[in-house]
Amino acid sequence: AIILTHAHLDHVGSVPLFFVDGGVPIYGVQPTFTLTTLIIKDFLKLSGYYLPYEYIDLQTMLKHEREIQYRTPLDIGDAHVTLVNAGHIPGSAQTLIEYEGKRLLYTADFNRQPTRLVDGADPEYYKNLDGIIIEGTYATEDHPARDELEKEFVSKVTEVVERKGTVLVPAFGIGRSQELLTVLSAHNFEYPVFVDGMALDAMDLLLKFPEALRDARIFERASNTAHWVENWHDRRKAAKTPGVIISPAGMLKGGASVFYMENIAGRRDNAIFMVSFQVPGSPGRILLERKKFVIHGRARPVEAQIERFDFSSHGGKRELELTLSELDKKTKVFVVHGAEGNCKRLAEWASKEMGLEASAPKTGDVLEL
Repeated sequence: AIILTHAHLDHVGSVPLFFVDGGVPIYGVQPTFTLTTLIIKDFLKLSGYYLPYEYIDLQTMLKHEREIQYRTPLDIGDAHVTLVNAGHIPGSAQTLIEYEGKRLLYTADFNRQPTRLVDGADPEYYKNLDGIIIEGTYATEDHPARDELEKEFVSKVTEVVERKGTVLVPAFGIGRSQELLTVLSAHNFEYPVFVDGMALDAMDLLLKFPEALRDARIFERASNTAHWVENWHDRRKAAKTPGVIISPAGMLKGGASVFYMENIAGRRDNAIFMVSFQVPGSPGRILLERKKFVIHGRARPVEAQIERFDFSSHGGKRELELTLSELDKKTKVFVVHGAEGNCKRLAEWASKEMGLEASAPKTGDVLEL
């Protein structure tokens, strides 16, 4: 069987491969299935020629879906499986597997701090574990307090718009885009907010799953007040309007955000506010480090104001160490999903400070409980 933890491409992008020739049951919560379908369809549209599967394999995958509810144990073969909220994006899940008297928790990507979009991860299942597979993405970095970060973001956005500028917010299509829209709505932002690309599709889908949201009322209000960009006329209008544009791709690798950069980057009245993780070498990372962006084949200096806001949907150093400190001494710790140095450092901290048996396994390692 396959268990889906959440609908981000690095976690679901290869799943259709299991359905090229046959298939197995695939389990998850309904919002994750719905968003996974959206993101893989987009992946096929943009990169289908290079992928080892086709649209028909996605269709086969959908026929094998088996919905699970949070906190409702399910038997899969001889194992008992329970999904609990991971606090990462709507529908994200931590997975508890109980098998042959052992209890293993896979946190996947998780965040214990609530955001405007989702409640924080459920910590109830961290006790009486034999093993935990925990992410180490931000093992060496803390995130700012969300309340203060929101105030700073809204204040700086307002400052730009009131000088008749346009703010481009390149953001991941699922999760980050909807959170930023909700943040602006919660702070009663009164200027135009445009939403484009997959962010728009995901917002439309999430309206069908109010139970996956922290405050469905604020989310619905944000959706109703946003300007939905549906064609090139809307896009050109948004680029000329004092206001905010929320659009994928979060790293400026493609999507509508590239069009907006071409139209916004050259004016000092405008701004580009980066809110997503930037991989080294990505256009977004180069923009932050060198204040340049490739427009029509040439790297050009960016005149617009550039800012970075750490709206992470992963737990920071504090939350990761808190989680490890709550484990029983018998729990074996396996740190994954992070730069090699980060995973190793968190495993060393767990061993030295908490007295836990901890490691940062590499691909292909076989471990036993």
